[in-house]
Amino acid sequence: MIEFDGVSKTYQDGTTAIEDLSFVVEEGTTTVLVGPSGCGKTTTMKLVNRLEDPTEGTISVGGVDNQELDEIELRRDVGYVIQEIGLFDHLSVGENVGTVPDLLGWDRDRIDDRVDELLELMGLPEEVRDDNPRSLSGGQRQRVGVARALAADPEVLLMDEPFGALDPITRERLQNEFLDIQQRINTTILFVTHDIDEALKMGDRIAIFDVGELVQYDTPQELLANPKSAFVGDFIGENQAYKRLSITPVREVMRTPDDGRTPADGGTAMANEGSEESLALDDSSQTALTELLRQNATELPVVEDGEVVGVVTESRIRSFFESAEER
Repeated sequence: MIEFDGVSKTYQDGTTAIEDLSFVVEEGTTTVLVGPSGCGKTTTMKLVNRLEDPTEGTISVGGVDNQELDEIELRRDVGYVIQEIGLFDHLSVGENVGTVPDLLGWDRDRIDDRVDELLELMGLPEEVRDDNPRSLSGGQRQRVGVARALAADPEVLLMDEPFGALDPITRERLQNEFLDIQQRINTTILFVTHDIDEALKMGDRIAIFDVGELVQYDTPQELLANPKSAFVGDFIGENQAYKRLSITPVREVMRTPDDGRTPADGGTAMANEGSEESLALDDSSQTALTELLRQNATELPVVEDGEVVGVVTESRIRSFFESAEER
């Protein structure tokens, strides 16, 4: 858990980066800090691992005031991923990933096992282990950066615009992969972005900043349904109902299938006879609507462990869309 309690940061030139900031990042969740340039979101993140120190207030990590912790040890215990990646080009990929465990004194076999585990987790082929990072694509380098940050199994992970320098297709792919990884790691994540759509997609909770002030801290669903100010509404932008579809899983809009048979049985719950296309419970309603239109189908099955657990129809999604617009 990370807790900010009455935190302010004023620089020597009198500039106030953040003022009277208080919020809690619950253990095992992802909080996204978002706002316009210069609003204080990156400064807020840097206060966690003491790349910056507060002028007033306290930042607790795991229930301990981080000012009481040795800053070098703290930084080794907190994973840190930045847009520029910051890999060491004089080291191999495997050596980069194993940097922090090596500093912590892990034995070589343990480091090697952890490197193998993380390369697999990040979807990187085993053969890149001995490659120089400069030989990798931008997306692969970013994966290595995340693997390095996770190497010592940190309780806290800081991510500062981690996908910002990537092309849109690679960025979306890595976002999706990281959301999958989040399901398998119990790490508390503070994630900085300037992109509200990325914030809505990646965050369990979102902190919206405006010139050093936290103006709303809520779930993505609550932000879209009830922006607390004109600034928040303007920052979220238009098409808020459609954005709600992007963060609403199909499990919330599906109906139960007509019967309990699996796709292999040829049950009536299959959308298109002979088609293997289906949806997962955590796919977004936006994805479901896109697939329905692409396949010219009236319904699609929602499948879990090979069994149809629900059916999504275009009419149910459009009904959700219309009711969301009215709110």
